[in-house]
Amino acid sequence: MDSLDPKQFLNRELSWLEFNERVLGEAKDAGLPLYERLKFLAIVASNLDEFFMVRVAGLKQQVAGGVVDPAADGLSPQAQLSAIRERLHPMVAETHRLYREEIRPALEKAGLAIASRGSLTAEQVEAARQHFQAQVFPALTPLAIDQGHPFPHLRNKSLNLAVLLQREGRGRGRRRREQQQQAESWLAVVQVPAVLKRLVSIPSASGKAFLLLEELIAMHVGDLFPGYSVERTAAFRVTRNWDLNVDEDESEDLLSDIQDELRRRDRGAAVRLELDASAPESLAGRLAQALNLNAEDVYAVQGPLNLTELAALREADNRPELSVEPWVPAVPQRLKDAESILQVIRSGDVLLHHPYDSYDPVTRFIEEAAEDPDVLAIKQTLYRTSPDSPIARALSRAVEYGKQVTVLVEIKARLDEANNIAWARRMEEAGVHVVYGLVGLKTHCKVALVVRRESSGIRRYVHLGTGNYNPVTARQYTDVSFFTANEEVGADATALFNALTGYAANPKWRCFAVAPFDMRERVIALIDKEAELARKGEPARIAGKINALADPMVIQALYRASQAGVDVDLVVRGICCLRPGMPGVSERIQVRSIVDRFLEHSRVLVFGVGDRREVYLSSADWMPRNFHRRVEVMCPVRDPAARARLLDEVLGESLRDNVKARRLSVDGTYARIDAGDAPPHRSQAALLDSARRGTTRPAAETVLRHAVAPAPATEPQRPAAATPPATNRPAA
Repeated sequence: MDSLDPKQFLNRELSWLEFNERVLGEAKDAGLPLYERLKFLAIVASNLDEFFMVRVAGLKQQVAGGVVDPAADGLSPQAQLSAIRERLHPMVAETHRLYREEIRPALEKAGLAIASRGSLTAEQVEAARQHFQAQVFPALTPLAIDQGHPFPHLRNKSLNLAVLLQREGRGRGRRRREQQQQAESWLAVVQVPAVLKRLVSIPSASGKAFLLLEELIAMHVGDLFPGYSVERTAAFRVTRNWDLNVDEDESEDLLSDIQDELRRRDRGAAVRLELDASAPESLAGRLAQALNLNAEDVYAVQGPLNLTELAALREADNRPELSVEPWVPAVPQRLKDAESILQVIRSGDVLLHHPYDSYDPVTRFIEEAAEDPDVLAIKQTLYRTSPDSPIARALSRAVEYGKQVTVLVEIKARLDEANNIAWARRMEEAGVHVVYGLVGLKTHCKVALVVRRESSGIRRYVHLGTGNYNPVTARQYTDVSFFTANEEVGADATALFNALTGYAANPKWRCFAVAPFDMRERVIALIDKEAELARKGEPARIAGKINALADPMVIQALYRASQAGVDVDLVVRGICCLRPGMPGVSERIQVRSIVDRFLEHSRVLVFGVGDRREVYLSSADWMPRNFHRRVEVMCPVRDPAARARLLDEVLGESLRDNVKARRLSVDGTYARIDAGDAPPHRSQAALLDSARRGTTRPAAETVLRHAVAPAPATEPQRPAAATPPATNRPAA
C-alpha cells in the first residue's frame, strides 16, 4: 500500500457533518412545502442523534483508551473530537434558528401554532391545567437529587425536566428570606413520559394550537413538590453510547447475548447533553458533572429539544398543500399482467428502480416462491426489515408448504437489533432455519435465492438489491432490484449461502465480487485497468453512484487513475474522504452529492467505455468496514435493457442534475452546481414525471454521452491529460 499523505484526504467525520449540512440546506428551501421542510429538519436532528451515539461515542472510547493513532487525514481521535465540536455547535445553533425564525412562524401562518407558556390565553391555561391533572400528573415521578437520592440513570434520548427548588419557610421574617435566597437550590428531575404525546392540543380561536408536553409539565411541576417553590425549570436530553459490546468469539449463544446487551445499552456512557439555553450555568455544570461530561459536550438549545417529534404535526393536519404530492409507485406492465413473476424472470432479467417502480414485485417474488409446489428451497438475507414484514411472513409460510427455508438474519444491524431478533425468534418457531452469519462480520448484502424444479432440470432464480428487504423504506429510498435466472449468478448465490451457513475458506466466484473475500481487490483492479488503458492512449472512464467513499486504498487507486488520464465522475451521497481537483493528483475527478425528496441509496458502478463497459450493482459502499467487516456482494449486469436503465436512469440522471446536486470542492465544502445557460434539470423530479407517464427511457448509448455537462466557465476545467490527449476523453 502506498504511503498516505494526510493532505490528500478529507476527515470522515467532518465529511459526514457536511452531508448533514446539505440536509439542513433542504430544510432552508422556502420553495418546498412546509411539512417537507419540517421533515428535513427532523432528519437533521435524527442524524445527529445517531452520529453522537456511534461516531462521537467511538472517538471518546478511543481517547479514554489512550489511542493516538491518526486517521488517514492525520487527525488523532482527540483532534477529531475538537474539530467535531467546533463544527457542530454552529450547526446546532443554525438548526434551531431556522426553526424559531422560519419554520415556526410558517406553521403559525398555516394555522398550526406551537404555543409557549407565556403566550397562553386564560382559556388555554385552564384547558392545559385540566389535561395535566387528568392525563399527565398520574404518569409523572419526581426524582429528588441529594445525598440520599443519587442522580438517576436517564435513558438514552429521553426528554427530562430539571427543576431547581427552594424550601418554603414557615416564617416571613426578613432574615429567613435572606437565608433562603443564599441557600443552594435543591435539584430534582422529572422525566417526560415517552408514552404520552409530545404535542398537546389546546383550544385556539384560529386554526390549531399545541403545547409541548415538557412545557405543560413545567407549568404545573410545582404540584409534584409540595412545600417547595419552583425557582427554575429547564428541559434537557442525554445522548449515550449506543454501540453493542459483544465478544462473538466467546459467545455461546449470540442471540441471547445480544438481547442481554440491548437491555444494558441504555446504561452506556453519556456523550452529549442538550439543555435549554435559558438554564443558568450552574445548572449546566451540575448536570454535566452528574453525567461525567465536559463543558464542550453541553449543547445549549434555543427552542424545543428533539425536533424529530414535531413531524407528528402532519398527523394533526394533513392538508395536501402542506406536503409534497403523494407518490404511489406503479408495477411495471411486464410484471403487472404476468401470472407468474418467476416465468417473467425466466424469459429475461428484470430491473426495478425504486421508488419510481413499486416494491411489490420483490414481495411477490418471495410469496410466489413460498406457494409454488415446484420450488424446493428459498434462501435469503435480512439486514433490516419492517416491523410488519410481509417477506418474513411469507418465508415462515413457505415452511408450511414444505419448502426448505434458510434465512440469515443480521441481528447486529445497528438500531434494528431488537426488531431483527423478534423476527428471528418468530421464524424459528415457524420452522425456518435461521442463522446469524459469520463471526465478526455483519451480513449486509441483499440476496434472495429460489431453487425450483423444472422440466429442464433445477433452475435458480436470484434477487439482488442495493436496499434492504423493507417495503416501507423502499418508498423513501432510491434503490435498485435486479432479478435474474442467469446460471453464473445462481451458482454464485448458492456458493454465498453455503459460505454463510457452512464452512468455506475462500469460495471461487464466477461473477460475484464478495467482501470480505475479494471485493476491494476487484474494485482496485477495475480502477487500475482503466488507468493502464489511459496510459496507452485509449479512452478510459470510471463512473459510480455510492453512499460513501472512505477507503484509503481505493481513493489512492482513483488518484492514480486520474493522473493516468482517466475521467472519474462519482455521485457520493454522504461521506467522501477523497479530495477532487488537487493539482497533479485528482484534477480529472468530479464528485457530486444529491439530497432531495428521496434518500439516494443506489449503488451502481461503471468501468470503461463503449462495448467494453462493465456495469455492476453492489450492496457495498467504498469504506473499510464494507470491505473488511461485512459480507457484501458486487454483481455484473449484462442484460442490455437492465444496463440501459442503470446507465441512464440511476446514474445518468444523477450526473445530469443541476438543481439538487452539489459539487465537492478540494477544501471539503459543497456548492450547488451552476447550471449556467442550461435548463434546470432535477433528477428525481424527472424520474417521477417519467414514471407517472409510463414513458420509456431513451437508450443509454445515445443519452449517456450527454449525461455530464461541461463545468461552467466560472469553475476550473478538467486538465487535458498528457496521455491520452483531451480529444480521447470518452463519451459520458
